[in-house]
Amino acid sequence: MKYVDEYRNGDIARTLADVIASEVVDSRGYRFMEFCGGHTHAISRYGLEDLLPGSIRMIHGPGCPVCVLPAGRIDMAIRLAEQRNVTLCVYGDLMRVPGSGRSSLLRAKARGGDVRMIYSTLDAIRIAEQEPNREVVFFAIGFETTTPPTAMAIRLAEKKQLKNFTIFCNHVLTPPAVQNILESPDIRELGRVEIDGFIGPAHVSTVIGTQPYEGFADKFAKPVVIAGFEPLDVMQSILMLVRQVNEDRHVVENQYIRAVTRDGNLRAKREVADIFELRDQFEWRGLGLVPCSGLRLKPAYAAFDAERRFDMPELTAADNPACECGAILRGVKKPIDCRLFGTVCTPETPMGSCMVSSEGACAAHWSYGRFRDMERRKAS
Repeated sequence: MKYVDEYRNGDIARTLADVIASEVVDSRGYRFMEFCGGHTHAISRYGLEDLLPGSIRMIHGPGCPVCVLPAGRIDMAIRLAEQRNVTLCVYGDLMRVPGSGRSSLLRAKARGGDVRMIYSTLDAIRIAEQEPNREVVFFAIGFETTTPPTAMAIRLAEKKQLKNFTIFCNHVLTPPAVQNILESPDIRELGRVEIDGFIGPAHVSTVIGTQPYEGFADKFAKPVVIAGFEPLDVMQSILMLVRQVNEDRHVVENQYIRAVTRDGNLRAKREVADIFELRDQFEWRGLGLVPCSGLRLKPAYAAFDAERRFDMPELTAADNPACECGAILRGVKKPIDCRLFGTVCTPETPMGSCMVSSEGACAAHWSYGRFRDMERRKAS
């Protein structure tokens, strides 16, 4: 295949669905978690669950970095943006993520805070160059995919000798989060979910490769298939997982061979390793404190660390008690299980982070899944 529309061929998707249906074992169920929000979006958008046999259950995981950011970190950013001489540069979907008390960066901007939406790290660098009298802070967020661009922004700021540029680092790592789900499946607040295998993230794996998943695939006896984002990618990956489960295998397989290798992008990994170090622990919405899952700047780059420059205290904040984002991110509940979904919580008025980002499970279900729910209710 050469073109993207070839990966969206409905006839081939139905053929794959027939093969999957012929290979599932009637006496058992298959519970697969797609970790990445891009996969959640693809599954909802193309109605892939409607093609799968009833014995296969797809579980949405914590694969959206905007969604998993806890409210306390949003509160920290809001306090920073409200400082008199600070310009906070953020990606667009962060503007509406709720902090505590229904606060957000968008509301902080409305109150007079200098919060600016940008499209890349280079935009923040350019603002720092053009406005040397302001403290420009880049809200760095994302999985391993977006960490290398932040590293290169630090390199560029150092080269340009920018004294007014820092980052508020919220980069997190996917393998520790997957391991956390497998190590602590039983949490009183959120319940328990059983998982038979994982659809591994695509963009993340272009950077880190497939090797980091091998340890827990073996330790926890859970198969992992790295999948691309197109519907045929996902369907083929589900078939690969079904075959591993049927054969009692638990290895890492790579469906996304056109973009992912075992070792990943070595240069990107070197840059990240040179500039960042692991935090002892980092809080994830829905998962709590996950050991060795977050990054911060090494002491050699402390001059570019906003948390050090502005002496930012770590804040914790409780989520809206009526919002089920935590349970949804862990795969325990679905968006329709939240009583706020589609009523007071919509993309225009999000009560939780899962409704904000386009990769969030609630946003995906709002865009596509709710219409299938309506058809199912009519049919019944």
